[in-house]
Amino acid sequence: MQLTSTAIETEIYQPDHQRLLEELGEVRLREWVMKMALIRSFEEKAEDLFARGLVHGTMHLSIGQEAVAIGASSAMQPGDYLLNHHRGHGHCLAWGSDVNLMMAEFLGKETGYCRGRGGSMHIANVEMNNLGANGIVAGGIPISVGVGLSIKMRGTRQVCLTIFGDGAANTGAFHESLNMASIWNLPVIYLCENNQYAMSMPIQKAIKIQHIGQRACAYGIAGVTVDGNDALAVYDAVRTAAERARNGEGPTLVEAITYRWKGHSKSDRQAYRTREEVKEWQARDPIRRLAQLIKMDEAEYEEIFKKAQATIEEAVAFANASPEPDVSTIMEGVYA
Repeated sequence: MQLTSTAIETEIYQPDHQRLLEELGEVRLREWVMKMALIRSFEEKAEDLFARGLVHGTMHLSIGQEAVAIGASSAMQPGDYLLNHHRGHGHCLAWGSDVNLMMAEFLGKETGYCRGRGGSMHIANVEMNNLGANGIVAGGIPISVGVGLSIKMRGTRQVCLTIFGDGAANTGAFHESLNMASIWNLPVIYLCENNQYAMSMPIQKAIKIQHIGQRACAYGIAGVTVDGNDALAVYDAVRTAAERARNGEGPTLVEAITYRWKGHSKSDRQAYRTREEVKEWQARDPIRRLAQLIKMDEAEYEEIFKKAQATIEEAVAFANASPEPDVSTIMEGVYA
């Protein structure tokens, strides 16, 4: 895959699927399907728990976007960094987080990754260099400049993967951060998860250009737009971007075009889109698409989901059996 900083690419990148299938192998790609099934099962259970009043606050589901999570995370190496956004359960799980600790955090329990203080929008796993999700739109993007600068100053071959939505690409933080990362030649991958809507704002009304990935040329960095429902395309693009970063070639902007099946959050009535549109995108289910690509039969596909759902039920049991945070510790971890 070739990425340049000079041309404005208007075409969606088409990977060589056969080459990638041979390179990755059927065993590993089956593991991808299993992890994607686990991510979706986690989110479906999260929605169920919320509907039953067992979760406080709000949450943001990424059902339908699983290919971005698994493709991007699989392209990174141990020791790399992840900065996430509020729709990030799938990214955390794909990065290797323990589903029990994830569920405990989601339910606000002491055994969770952030001792129940982060909840749905702020899960972090610092031991795995998952620096956490951010409830502020584009909040993680400027942080990535600091992470990238730290990597460069320490002289390691690490890379920072920063994931954000299409709405974040229209903020000042996005433009300032990519400009700074470009002039300092930082090892950062900016992965825009374009799910078509910034809350209720359709992407077609938010940008004049065809693809967000085209903005890379304004900063003199490489950029590419891929089908975000194609796990292999996401993997190929992010892996290439990571290789460029490790070789001192600076940041890359990757746009993954995908779709969220659910609303922006639990208070979203989705009056801005039609049911027909949602069904059209559901027909492009990224999990089934990968399963079909490796010729997985229906019986195995269904069995994978049954196992994933059973794992999630075990995680809920773990979380329910975990203690609530002690109110006497409420000020611990507060810096100001």
